[in-house]
Amino acid sequence: MANVPTFDEYVSTLGRLTPHVAPTAPSPVGDLIRAAAESLAELDLVSIQSLAQWVQNNPKWVPALGLAVGLSQEKLKNTLQDRFSTSGWQTLARERPEELITALDEDYGLVEQVTAQRRETYDFGDILIARGGTRLTATRAGAAGRKIEDEIEAIATELELEHETRTRFRGRHGRTAPCDLVIPNSSNAAIAVAAKGFDSTGSKLTDAVREVEEMAEVRTPRQFILAVIDGIGWKSRKSDLRRIYELWSKQAIDGMYTLATLSDFRHDMEEAARMRQLL
Repeated sequence: MANVPTFDEYVSTLGRLTPHVAPTAPSPVGDLIRAAAESLAELDLVSIQSLAQWVQNNPKWVPALGLAVGLSQEKLKNTLQDRFSTSGWQTLARERPEELITALDEDYGLVEQVTAQRRETYDFGDILIARGGTRLTATRAGAAGRKIEDEIEAIATELELEHETRTRFRGRHGRTAPCDLVIPNSSNAAIAVAAKGFDSTGSKLTDAVREVEEMAEVRTPRQFILAVIDGIGWKSRKSDLRRIYELWSKQAIDGMYTLATLSDFRHDMEEAARMRQLL
């Protein structure tokens, strides 16, 4: 199995799982967002420099720029945490406005989006599309989690290992625990894998930690427990992520990976399978 890196080294390999989808219309606005939108419309020129000056003068209006490129407040916070190691947009707007705008432009095409949307006229269909955006976001969040599941299953298939997905495996004293992939099967588990990917935050991350802890608790000495954990949502819930990392550092689980380190995951899964004479 691979050597255990430091927690910060592991965090540095976390990546964004969900693709960005540019919006077709502004999200519904309150008084603050409406004022920001009206102010944006009055800018003579939209550029990185003009937007940097705009947010420096009006730090509270940064979320309006997030909405312009389709970022909810939570997504905006996670994006800033990922790029700047802080989610405090007002401080960034006051102290590092050009860096803030440049980051949003590089990742989401902020200048182009604001320029285009200021010229548009929107109809009823556009409003309905905007209201349906939360459903689209939820669908894509589910797809993000399945992306990791699909990747680890593809590796098991490539290695020609018998496996089951999205099930529970039997461990010590007949107890069971959830897993996203098990080799060869749930009743005779040699390798059990957790796949937990989130670009957003919430209680689901804590639930994911509990599942991995449950896997570690019921494992037998001959069972290998691996976890593939990714997504920038974990950067805002480092205390939860650290709980999984500590299981790894204490050898309560045998490996912890991200999509960026899947080659290590493949190597360790193959090694474990050979040790249990599955290959």
